[in-house]
Amino acid sequence: MLTGMQIAVIGGDARQLEVVRKLTELDAKLLLVGFEQLDHAFTGAVKEKMEDINFKEIDSVILPVRGTDPDGKVETIFSSEEVVLTEEMIKDTPAHCIFYAGISNNYLNEIFQNADRKLVLLFERDDVAIYNSIPTVEGAIMMAIQHTDFTIHGSNVAVLGLGRVGMSVARSFHALGAKVKVGARKSEDIARISEMALTPFQLKNLAAEMKNVDICINTIPFQIITANVLANMPVHTLIIDLASKPGGTDFRYAEKRGIKALLAPSLPGIVAPKTAGQILANALGVLIQDEFRERKGNKI
Repeated sequence: MLTGMQIAVIGGDARQLEVVRKLTELDAKLLLVGFEQLDHAFTGAVKEKMEDINFKEIDSVILPVRGTDPDGKVETIFSSEEVVLTEEMIKDTPAHCIFYAGISNNYLNEIFQNADRKLVLLFERDDVAIYNSIPTVEGAIMMAIQHTDFTIHGSNVAVLGLGRVGMSVARSFHALGAKVKVGARKSEDIARISEMALTPFQLKNLAAEMKNVDICINTIPFQIITANVLANMPVHTLIIDLASKPGGTDFRYAEKRGIKALLAPSLPGIVAPKTAGQILANALGVLIQDEFRERKGNKI
């Protein structure tokens, strides 16, 4: 239980509602920032403005999955007010205060280093990333159906990257009857792709491998689908880019060539916010309880 603990939940989308629900069940006292347009009320949770938060009394802070944008602005779909996380706010928190987000960026990395506070990234945990790949895959399948005029069954699908999301995507499209090939760099990933009864290829040969692809699904978080790669794709190819913003595709050149390229970095929050929120809530519940018990133990 989290009785006596004060937690600030700052911004976020529908996934955060499951987080709030879980933490109130654990008896934490919650301060919700960026939720004034939310009709639903949670027992033990109070809506506040950012400027009214006394950060000196906060034990943990939960940010949205994306953390902030490059300027420190926090996504708040339940609010019309601009919410910004600053280095001064972080420095005002007690030394034991831990912040949680899904991913980070240069802005967050710098201010947390300067403030000497801990930022836990949930999507760096294997369990969270693997569970989260399930709604991601379902969303990718949905997009493939919506934006093509042919079946997934029998189509040529290229998956770029064999990480936790790439593996789930490749396996699922193969199960639907697609002819799936997967691009990777590491020799062990090439071996795993073969073991999965899929067709492996080296990413250094990416341009040549795109000549007959119907659907290309990217999970690599840097620009890998370059103009040179796009020039080798059929015009009917659908690109679904699952990498975090700005994605791994040259979207400008894709548009110029008439290739449909879709950036979809937050599919779980779109197609299954309740399930995606429960994944985050369960992980946060365990992490924060462990941290709370450890801190209480140190005071004994």
